[in-house]
Amino acid sequence: MINFEHKEAYDVEDLRRIVRILRAPGGCPWDQVQTHESIRRNFIEEAYEVAEAIDEGNPAHLKEELGDVLLQVLFHASIEEDAGRFDLDDVADGICKKLIFRHPHVFGDDHAETVGQVLTSWEELKRKEKGQATYADTLRSVAKSLPGLWRAEKVQSKAEKAGFEWPSAREAMDKLSEELEELKTAVEDQTNVKEELGDLLFAAVKVARFFQIDAEEALAGTCEKFIRRFAGVEAAAAARGTAMDRLSVTELMALWDEEKKKETL
Repeated sequence: MINFEHKEAYDVEDLRRIVRILRAPGGCPWDQVQTHESIRRNFIEEAYEVAEAIDEGNPAHLKEELGDVLLQVLFHASIEEDAGRFDLDDVADGICKKLIFRHPHVFGDDHAETVGQVLTSWEELKRKEKGQATYADTLRSVAKSLPGLWRAEKVQSKAEKAGFEWPSAREAMDKLSEELEELKTAVEDQTNVKEELGDLLFAAVKVARFFQIDAEEALAGTCEKFIRRFAGVEAAAAARGTAMDRLSVTELMALWDEEKKKETL
């Protein structure tokens, strides 16, 4: 039996101790064998669940999901502490120093009166801190693990700081049309389809940026719309006394068009 004090309310230090107990001999067999790699996806999923709670505007759900993310941070730090490389305090030390360095207008003698000035200073200090000597270095620094549309957006945003940008949305739309034609050709020739599809998506993100649209959010909205209309088609098929998979594509598309019409009424 673990010697542990049960409380009405716990704090961060209690969570830190619980993680240590779980991973120590006599703790939890599952927790003891986890590695950074084995729980990498868990961290990503928990972060997305935080985002979902934010979108819901639900404080209770947000509190719960932030707790799950905090657990992930402490768990990864605990693995490193056992390996003798760093611990949670070292993590806190690093982020404190980074925040102080990147806010000279708060902790130093610099001045920044607007959000724009803060962001400009932040980017300059970030490049200096990370030793990014060229604009290409800043593009390479964008995390490869980001969702593709977000990564494309960040890469394009950093390229824009070097003046590498279409002058207007019209030129961006023309590029999108060009990439679509190249994809059609690739499909017909059965060559380079993956590459041309990637070019099309990249060009679509460029258009989204001209209208201050988050491409990931736009696609998420389309997914929700598709699910809603799909459910309507399935319900309409059931009302006819048949299953969707027994209808032809033509019949399904007719039901789909009916669902679209309902949304415009």
